[in-house]
Amino acid sequence: MNAKAKHIIICAINSSDFNRVSYCISAKEIWDRLEVTYEGTNQVKEAKISMLVHNYEMFTMNENKDIKSMFIRFTNIINALQALDKVYSNSEMVRKIFRCLPRSWCWNLMAIKQ
Repeated sequence: MNAKAKHIIICAINSSDFNRVSYCISAKEIWDRLEVTYEGTNQVKEAKISMLVHNYEMFTMNENKDIKSMFIRFTNIINALQALDKVYSNSEMVRKIFRCLPRSWCWNLMAIKQ
C-alpha cells in the first residue's frame, strides 16, 4: 500500500517537488513534507489567518477606485480566508461592504436596503 501511495503522489507532483521529497521513505512522510511546504505549520496558518482577518477588518474602498476593483480586492481576501477555514457569513460580508463604501454611495445603500 505504501508503494502504491508513493507512486500516486510522485506521479501527481512536479519535478521541483519531487526533488524536495525524493529522499522520503514512506508516503506519509512525503505527504507531510508537501503539506508543510504548501500549507505551512499550524503557526504559519494562524499567522496567515491573523493577517487576513486584519486586512478584512481594515478593508475600505480606495479613493478614486470603482466598485468593481473594490469587490475584487474584497473577494481575494475572503477566498484566502476560506482556504484557511476561516469563514464569514454572507450577512457579515454584506454589512462589511456597506460599511466600507464612501458617503457618495449613501443613496444607493438606502435604495438597496429597502
